[in-house]
Amino acid sequence: MSTAADPTSPLVHRGARHLRTQLDAVPPVPCPCGSARRGFAVPGNDLATIHLVDISADARTHYHRRMTEIYLVLEGEGFIELDGERVPARPMLSVMIQPGCRHRLVGRFRIVNVAIPAFDPADEWFD
Repeated sequence: MSTAADPTSPLVHRGARHLRTQLDAVPPVPCPCGSARRGFAVPGNDLATIHLVDISADARTHYHRRMTEIYLVLEGEGFIELDGERVPARPMLSVMIQPGCRHRLVGRFRIVNVAIPAFDPADEWFD
């Protein structure tokens, strides 16, 4: 078991059988939905990642060929589009989005997104 050398690092701790991260300390990166803080996106972890995502009003419809995503809406109200179907979205809505499903949130939101397997930027597709 080893601790990250930098105590301010978003990867706070890597144990023999676990990872811990302070998700709000992970630097945001641009994504088709707005900006994402991607936890557990570290070398050697292919299992899953967790993202804190701030959805912008102009989120792009996209899909993944391999990845399943689980969204949990924390803040905001609007809609989620799933293969063209528009469904109301508000806090505590959870949606499992399987590979191939075209999706986006419409409105401003903050969500948790669990990506399985771990997020791979090469698996983001647009029509």
